[in-house]
Amino acid sequence: MSGKIITIAQQKGGSGKTTIAAHLAVALTRRGDYPVAILDVDPQGSLGSWFEMREEMLGESETGLSFRTSSGWGVRREARNLARDHGIVIVDTPPKTDSDVKPAIEIADLVLVPIQPTPVDLWATDRTLDIADRERSPALLVFNRVPPRAALTQEMLDAINESSLPLAKSRIGNRTAYASSMGKGKTAIETEPSSKASAEASALTEEILARLLSG
Repeated sequence: MSGKIITIAQQKGGSGKTTIAAHLAVALTRRGDYPVAILDVDPQGSLGSWFEMREEMLGESETGLSFRTSSGWGVRREARNLARDHGIVIVDTPPKTDSDVKPAIEIADLVLVPIQPTPVDLWATDRTLDIADRERSPALLVFNRVPPRAALTQEMLDAINESSLPLAKSRIGNRTAYASSMGKGKTAIETEPSSKASAEASALTEEILARLLSG
């Protein structure tokens, strides 16, 4: 497998796109199967800030990742260029409308849509899923920041099952390990390798890889 592009998109802000992007990238890199690149399309530049911190902490040659930025329609060219030399390219998008996100979804082999288990987050997925469907890019919802033992989570799970929306089996919990590791330019996989956060991120990575391979 080579040259696969994973776009992480969600119209609603604060969904945790950047955290998932970083954890996927590191988990994939640690497998050692192929080079991994990350592409930051969000003007806020959160993924870029994380990568800069990573360079400071580990050294420019030890990040394990390639990093680029792009905007608007330029994302298609940049992502495809990266895909020539990398097995996986992960694209972090802004929480915006069609014109800003469409190019990143258009070139994706898989679109990940992080949602917190709330009705508002579920409603916010409609536009992203519509674009993915229009561009014939397969999409997958990912429960993120899931609170422990929350009845609302089950309600949202039932609603998604009834609507037949694609939902990953793997979930990302509401854990401090994610935020604290990101602040160090790392991930929970590196700072707390035996933690539940590390296990969750690794499980999501394996599920995504299996889906890409089956596609």
